[in-house]
Amino acid sequence: MILWLTTFALSLVSALVPFLPIEAYILGAGAISAGTSTAVALGVAAGAGATVGKIIWYEAARRGVESSWAQKKLSRPKVRAGYERWVERTHGRPWYAAGVMFVAASVGVPPLLVMAAVGGLLKMPMWVFVPTVFVGRTVRFTALFLGVDFALH
Repeated sequence: MILWLTTFALSLVSALVPFLPIEAYILGAGAISAGTSTAVALGVAAGAGATVGKIIWYEAARRGVESSWAQKKLSRPKVRAGYERWVERTHGRPWYAAGVMFVAASVGVPPLLVMAAVGGLLKMPMWVFVPTVFVGRTVRFTALFLGVDFALH
């Protein structure tokens, strides 16, 4: 249970602080844990922690778009046109938004931190954002834990 909670906490911190990669922790924790069920449980813990952290980035961006600084930036025609183009692409098309977010969450390209902020700026529905990020991150981290387990045991 301590390893699960530690994994959750470090994943959450890693999701907030871009220069603290959870993958380095996974390599170490995967080396001391054994078994498929443990790897899956730790993958879920890491996915959950990362999701909570990215929700914070999402909310900060969603609320920040209303700030005077953001509104000043959006008053420029070129910036406004780009913003509106992305709003048009994603609104009413949750599968498109979910697809882009899932790739960012599972593969890391584009970076999920950036995409979480973009999702908030574009007011991506939370019911799309949360499960997409959770599943993508859980798949990624579980695969890493399983890879370490396979390589060492």
